[in-house]
Amino acid sequence: MADIIQLLPDAIANQIAAGEVIQRPASVVKELLENAIDAGSTKIQVLIKDAGKTLLQIIDNGCGMSETDARMSFERHATSKIRSAQDLFAIRTMGFRGEALASIAAVAQVEMKTRQKSKEVGHLLRVEASKVLTQEACQAAPGTSIAVKNLFYNVPARRNFLKSNPVELKHILEEFTRIAMANPDIHFIVHRDNEEIFHLTPGNLRQRVVGLFGSNANKKLIPVEEDTDIVRIRGYVGKPEFAKKSRGNQYFFVNDRFIKSGYLHHAIMGAYEELIAREQYPLYVIFIEIDPAKIDINVHPTKQEIKFDDERLVYNYLKVAVRHALGQHHAMPSLDFEQESTFNLPVISPEREKEILPSKASGSNLGKGSYSSPPLSQRERNNLANWEKMYASMTQPGDEEDFIEGPEKEQQALTLESSMSATNQDNDGLEINAKEQKAPYQIHRTYILNQIKSGFILIDQQAAHERILYEGYLEKLQDQSGTSQQQLFTQTVEFSPGDTEILLGILDEINLLGFDIQHFGKNTFIINGIPAELVGRKDESKVLDQLIAQYKFGIELNLDIKENIARSMARSAAIKRGQSLTKEEMQGLIDKLFACAIPYKSPTGRNCFHTFELEEVAKLFEG
Repeated sequence: MADIIQLLPDAIANQIAAGEVIQRPASVVKELLENAIDAGSTKIQVLIKDAGKTLLQIIDNGCGMSETDARMSFERHATSKIRSAQDLFAIRTMGFRGEALASIAAVAQVEMKTRQKSKEVGHLLRVEASKVLTQEACQAAPGTSIAVKNLFYNVPARRNFLKSNPVELKHILEEFTRIAMANPDIHFIVHRDNEEIFHLTPGNLRQRVVGLFGSNANKKLIPVEEDTDIVRIRGYVGKPEFAKKSRGNQYFFVNDRFIKSGYLHHAIMGAYEELIAREQYPLYVIFIEIDPAKIDINVHPTKQEIKFDDERLVYNYLKVAVRHALGQHHAMPSLDFEQESTFNLPVISPEREKEILPSKASGSNLGKGSYSSPPLSQRERNNLANWEKMYASMTQPGDEEDFIEGPEKEQQALTLESSMSATNQDNDGLEINAKEQKAPYQIHRTYILNQIKSGFILIDQQAAHERILYEGYLEKLQDQSGTSQQQLFTQTVEFSPGDTEILLGILDEINLLGFDIQHFGKNTFIINGIPAELVGRKDESKVLDQLIAQYKFGIELNLDIKENIARSMARSAAIKRGQSLTKEEMQGLIDKLFACAIPYKSPTGRNCFHTFELEEVAKLFEG
């Protein structure tokens, strides 16, 4: 039998490597920016066309390359960083495996111009599908310019799997943000389709964070600084009141290299315990400096995952550092040693206290051998008062709102018209007779309990309202029938450059919903009007912020633009768990839910309600 094992041709080997290293245009940006930084650049320009599918160009003013180095840089495993295996454990630079340019050139048309500062003439190389087509002298500015054209032109299957332009641009800007944040001393300029979207001048870390996230980020930042013999932690965390319900703006850097770590994220969330709701996520930009010998960075092709020698120690240091920073800037709740925080309940009335506690006179008349129960503690008196209130509510059904927990001052008005007729019949055959119908009842300010003919129904108020709003917004987008309420005073809002790009792309559709928003230049927008149903309910900028966050998640799912906007707007504008509703609001929500075309599910797939038959309930009580 003939020999069947043979070495792969270089072109095929490079394409295989490209499958690991170059997954999308953002991967090209990451690799080329890291090379530019390692070259000692102080100014880097990024040019993007067609979300990187047509052109990605990185221009730097670094040290440049000689003719031989320029040619060698396109060979596999060509690197200037590694001389021995021991060097792997002392790496502080970015690219080091020597596969980036070889992988890129295997799946794109690449043109490189490079010149060393001490030379008068530069060098030009053109490479396609790993083949060098041109290598000649040329005029060039000091540094290196690499243009990557028609990515995956020779791998149609890979190109077909690329997402839409907004999705790919989002990933490019994410990679750029990570690298620009780790290098605040470098001047970065980014152009997208001949329009400048970032211009970041050199500065400190705080200035760079504000430049990337927008000027509004400045008031949200709390500095973190902790030095130990093993690790140094520095950076910023966001104030608890600015935490968002969606992930984003969370960054870890180890020795200035961006990493992803669920373990370290858990440490941050632990530091915010009891400061933010469970489903909220704070902003943080954390830099960890540690001896390179104590970490292993070569455990993932993109080098975004690392291993620590002692993860638990780093975890504890990080959690304490963030907790300490929050405490120093008065973000921590004050401690009341006079009262247990678990039992923050109303105090017993003075009249009832007289009935329960022995008076001083009766106590003084007790004989020496007499027994007297000790006075009730504050906690016991609170519990007794609330037990009595609960029993009283059983005989007075109208008072259930009296023992809703939490401050009522945060309650926001909700307008839901009621279309209750004598008899309602929903799509599921849930028959409700208006004459016999009991008032709906709110449970833990999250669920609505309502009696139906065969038993009762339990409604998730947030999911139900999302479904109502989703169908309403979708209809407005299709019919272009949104109603706008003009503002007496216009509001000016500013977003990060990345969010600005998204908002500009959907601005026309958003205005169809009833917004009246105009682009004021750069990253600034003016809100002249808002949808009528949002008047008096929320801060408009927060609604837009949440809308953009939800929309970014939706574009990953390749949703139709109108469907994505309606879904995102419903998620951001819906009432939330923990919001108290009046009986009229609850009834209006129920009526509108069962008037929906699909009342069963929220736009994100959560159940809006569950029905319980009396027979099922009766079985629960059988012996």
